[in-house]
Amino acid sequence: MTRADSDSGRFDRETSTERTRSCPECSGSLITITHETQCQECGLIVEEDLLDYGPEWFPSADGTSQRRTGAPLTAGRHDRGLSTEIGWRIDARGNPIPGRKRRQLSRLRRQHRRSQWRSKRERNLADGLGEVRRLASVLELSTSLRDQACTLFRRAQDRKLCSGRSLEGIAAASVYVVCRCNRLGRTRDEIAAGAQCSRAQLECAYTAINTELDLPIPTSRPQDVLPRLATELDIPCEVRYRALELADRAEEAGMTIGRHPHGFAAACLYSATQETGHRLTQQAIADAAGTSTTTLRSHRNRLREVICGSEVRF
Repeated sequence: MTRADSDSGRFDRETSTERTRSCPECSGSLITITHETQCQECGLIVEEDLLDYGPEWFPSADGTSQRRTGAPLTAGRHDRGLSTEIGWRIDARGNPIPGRKRRQLSRLRRQHRRSQWRSKRERNLADGLGEVRRLASVLELSTSLRDQACTLFRRAQDRKLCSGRSLEGIAAASVYVVCRCNRLGRTRDEIAAGAQCSRAQLECAYTAINTELDLPIPTSRPQDVLPRLATELDIPCEVRYRALELADRAEEAGMTIGRHPHGFAAACLYSATQETGHRLTQQAIADAAGTSTTTLRSHRNRLREVICGSEVRF
């Protein structure tokens, strides 16, 4: 065995990692060496020829590694992020571009912008995805939720739901559906306030998406609204936990059926503040939840009769 072979074997042994899974045949321990995962007991090869979806690396002249691939694919752009962008004032080395070259690049950018749309459908897709990204940024949604909304907008366009409807409405409805599916507690008024469409257009687009795409949209619950209300009102953790406990018990008793989740969440939060001694007025909670103090007191009294009993003293 040569020294190179010895070094290679030592490298394979050092880079091998133990797996927490067990062998499906003999329940023995598994070990991964290079591109194969095998059992140490019976030698069964569980996985082989694994693909590395990470970036491709190559050594540069100065000995450091550089990545040959560009940005990852994203669902937030019509071309999955594979478009080309022409620079403005500096070149690739950071040197300023002369005036004559800048004018030439300006003409190239204009022609590139005109030629990047192969059809009106693709241009509508780009405009709709841009509105989804803008609205997700306004609502401070995560990248994962933004990509989910963009994927939903693509599905809506594939089913021809954008015909005869506002693109901004479809984009806002896609964001609203994603918030509902992930139980974020965002209301239609809140999304319509940040969108470039009216509430009526949002509701029309939401009805079409919910009917045609058959999405698993869950029913709104008071538990989905409580975290946002507690954060907005700066409620301590113990009050939040008690309010969530009251909401869970009310749901088990069937009290939340047919009631607006925001009003019932406000009642649970007010009941928790009274129980723990946290000083907060009914009007402040009702304004944060977008309901009235009459609704809050009505749900509070019903909650006290059915759930709380003698546990809470109001």
